[in-house]
Amino acid sequence: MKKLISLTVSAVMLLSPFAFTINAPALNLQIDAVSAASEEQPPATPKPAPPKPAATPKATAKPKATAKPKATAKPKATAKPKATAKPKAAPKATAKLKATAKPKATAKPKATAKPKAAPKATAKPKATTKPSAKATAKPAATAKPAATAKPAATAKPAATAKPAAAPKATAKATAGPKATAKPANVSANVYLDGVYVAYGNANTKGTEGAKVTIKNGKVADIELLRTSPKIIDRDARNNYSGVWVAYELMKERLLNKTRQGAANVDAVSGASRTSNGWKLSVDRAFERSLKVKPKDTVYFAGEHMGVDPEGKYAVFATYDATKLTGVKVYPLSGTGDIIEEKAFTPAQAAAVAVITPALLAKGAAAQPTAGLEADFKAAVNAFWDAEENALINNTSKYVDGFYSSYGTARSVGTERADIIIRNGKLVDVKLYRLGSNLLDRGTTAYAKVVEANAPMTAKLLANGSYIANYDEKVDGISGATESSHGWNQAVERAFEKALEVPTKGQYFDGKFAGVDNQSKLMLLVDIASDKVTGITVSLFGDDKKLIAADKLTAEQKDLVAQLTAGLLDKGVQAADIAGHEDHSSAARAALADALANASKQQGAYKDGTFIAYGNAYDKGTNQAKVTLRNGKIVDVALYRLGMNMVDRGEAAYAEVIKALPQLTSKFLAAGTREGVQEMDAVSGATSSSNALKAAVDRAYGKAEVAEAYKAAYFNGTFIGVSADKSVNVMVTVKYNVPVKMLVYYLDEKGNVRPYDKLSNDEKAVKSEIELPSYDSLHKYGYRPAAFGANDAQKAISAKAVEAIKAALESAGK
Repeated sequence: MKKLISLTVSAVMLLSPFAFTINAPALNLQIDAVSAASEEQPPATPKPAPPKPAATPKATAKPKATAKPKATAKPKATAKPKATAKPKAAPKATAKLKATAKPKATAKPKATAKPKAAPKATAKPKATTKPSAKATAKPAATAKPAATAKPAATAKPAATAKPAAAPKATAKATAGPKATAKPANVSANVYLDGVYVAYGNANTKGTEGAKVTIKNGKVADIELLRTSPKIIDRDARNNYSGVWVAYELMKERLLNKTRQGAANVDAVSGASRTSNGWKLSVDRAFERSLKVKPKDTVYFAGEHMGVDPEGKYAVFATYDATKLTGVKVYPLSGTGDIIEEKAFTPAQAAAVAVITPALLAKGAAAQPTAGLEADFKAAVNAFWDAEENALINNTSKYVDGFYSSYGTARSVGTERADIIIRNGKLVDVKLYRLGSNLLDRGTTAYAKVVEANAPMTAKLLANGSYIANYDEKVDGISGATESSHGWNQAVERAFEKALEVPTKGQYFDGKFAGVDNQSKLMLLVDIASDKVTGITVSLFGDDKKLIAADKLTAEQKDLVAQLTAGLLDKGVQAADIAGHEDHSSAARAALADALANASKQQGAYKDGTFIAYGNAYDKGTNQAKVTLRNGKIVDVALYRLGMNMVDRGEAAYAEVIKALPQLTSKFLAAGTREGVQEMDAVSGATSSSNALKAAVDRAYGKAEVAEAYKAAYFNGTFIGVSADKSVNVMVTVKYNVPVKMLVYYLDEKGNVRPYDKLSNDEKAVKSEIELPSYDSLHKYGYRPAAFGANDAQKAISAKAVEAIKAALESAGK
């Protein structure tokens, strides 16, 4: 009996650091280190229930509370937050532009995530110098272009059961402060409608966040975030496998919930840490939306993380309800990962030792030490970011997220910027130089423009925003001043799109380009006060280059004049010109494109080229490279690939060779996600037609700004090959997780080698990978690694792992 008692007490003392409950009435949270570890290395998931798209997933069972150890002292709780003042103003509706004629609407898309509500008002950012609009005819009220189709909701798979947790303890948990206090039960709506972004507590691998649309005191829409260490949301597949299925399960549980209702939902089993982080983020979003903030409470109690825009330092700042209580400083690696203290270089350790006490004492007002000015600047910016995440009354006038916009257009093209904003600061930016066809020129742009991209990107990130009062001589990059100005202007306009309350008007003033997706003509459109004041029409020649005005034939000049007059008079409703119906249609499409480029509203899809695949089989797969602009297909290239993932070209089946150009034309003519799916298959190539339609739909899925259905992988069958193209692995994805794998060995021509020609080691590797998983997460579906009983098997399995990773990348959302 004595031995039994001794064993029991020892076990309690051993486990006590790994489980404790936060005593927060408003949040049903339990921190369980064993459960948290299950998000990192789960084995195969149990077989999920059959798919029921319409059904709401049943709540997962709450994890049993870990026995509270009597011998261990209970963590001391911090004071409950009390309210601050000043609620945010209600969103203000933007005045609707009167259209001369309403254009024909595009096909109504299937239901998807609701657009984010317009946020609250603020001053319009100061614009960079805009070109003067040159009227060529009587200004006509701009006709509102057809709305960009929103993403069609993909069929939701049935909720998968949680992956079995690997009982691996994480590091010792430290007691955190209490979560936000329980809201009072009142009948009146105490919350201000709007879009609010909040984050959970800090973690060296990233944090959770939620972009919540609150309406009438409930969650009207929500986007769940799981970030990188740089606090930028990442693709679901780059998170722990336990989190993969949690996104949609938690979204469904949180939608239409009140604050208290959201606090009471169960965490997803196998992703408890992330689920609780999302719940905390939602609770904080509600707190920020209070019309009257709690008195004597300034911060969300907890540890908050921040990163400077240049990605040099991360700062973890701990707050109680009213003050800063602790600071940790971490350098970031070149890949954006946090460098842990044990891995600091002597120089990093010395800098952190000086910066940390300065931030703790002075916060964002900390003064640099001689020789560490750059480090201090980055660390102070990171601290400021952490403090903004901690503030209940975050006063940023911008809504966090992704935004894209264009600079001033010219006949040679224009500039585009894709940005990410957090707490009103620029934290990521990608710059593009587009040609006269409005397609990215990449490295084919002028050499000086290509060289200017990196330094201009660095300059904008260092500034944390666009450069106000832009001076070409001071702020431009030598040799590319025109593109530098265009990039800065594009970033400025993207910031304006992010305003909580939009500025007046539907369109930016300035000159914008538009091109039809057949590249028949280009328009330069002058816009002022939401009116088109001038249009210049240019025709493309057979060589896909613009024809100079003085090189046009008499017939072409007459066509240009008629097109210009019709567009200025009737906008996108301009009538066809007899004998030139194709150019008439192209002119209307180009005007709609220009107006979309000038719009102050962020579209549902990102611009750019997206590569996706149809379902594979044992002869290969089909690939689509889809270029989108404003949600429309402006370029598409279709391929039939062999098992070695090489284009088969003329070696493909005759019916497929014949079908590819027909499908290309049909996809461009359809122009939208929905239009492509409504097309009939090409006779004689039904399977390839359907596979390529699926590939286009998946390309659109990759382009969604806010994923309609957030998951790690598309459902279907995908293949990948090793670097030397000797091993092919076919991966089947079901319930958005990889559940089955087949291994093929290829000869030098890309043909599958017969089983009886394989070596015993090749057969052993094949047998291991093809072990059935019974519709649960495959053994090699998450972080696969080489294996083998001998060197030969290890070498073969290493190639198989390369193929698995390539297949999963093809399947990735």
